[in-house]
Amino acid sequence: LLTDRVGEATLIALTDRGEVPLGIVDLDVLGRALADADAVIDGYLAANYALPLASTPALIADLAQAITLWKLHTTTPEDKVKADYDAAIKTLRDIAQGVIRIPDAAGVDATPSGAQGVQFIDRERPFTPENMTGFI
Repeated sequence: LLTDRVGEATLIALTDRGEVPLGIVDLDVLGRALADADAVIDGYLAANYALPLASTPALIADLAQAITLWKLHTTTPEDKVKADYDAAIKTLRDIAQGVIRIPDAAGVDATPSGAQGVQFIDRERPFTPENMTGFI
């Protein structure tokens, strides 16, 4: 939970953006930031995993929190938020490149299909020196 990570007061400060502050977490603002974080995460996970994942692994939940907090800031965030965001993106890159694997996550089978190299299809060549006379 984000409230466990940053506290309710911080979450209210980041989401309560109305002209008249209500002093509560704006769930619409929070929902948009979470959706944005999910989209970023899915973009990286799609390289190796079938989406959506059946359950959310702890690592992905942690990355989602870091990215969501970054997205909630409308001004320059403090160094810790930026460092957490940068680390989350680096971790996602490592996941996309296969350096980090997510245990128990259903993924795209990385096993080769058995086909190797280039396939050639034997068919008549539409452009030959004879029918391209004057063009080459």
